[in-house]
Amino acid sequence: MIRLLRLWRLGARDLRLLWFALWHPHRPVWLLPAALVLGFYALEPFNFVMPVVGMVDDFIVLPLLLHVLVSFLPLDIRTGFGLKRISAR
Repeated sequence: MIRLLRLWRLGARDLRLLWFALWHPHRPVWLLPAALVLGFYALEPFNFVMPVVGMVDDFIVLPLLLHVLVSFLPLDIRTGFGLKRISAR
């Protein structure tokens, strides 16, 4: 259970980083289509047909895919997000 909470905490940070990257002026060209595909994957109809499999998908696979997507972001965007978070404190 603790690992699942850590994964969700990491997913929340990754989601904020993805939002920051989508509004960054130097975002990669592939980021918007990849974010749209991830959004459609989160809302796929398979979640409604088989709810148990859909919950496993939402709680485990989706945060992992989000983390992989964010890990492909350029270093300057990830660093800018870290600097933004530090200056906000």
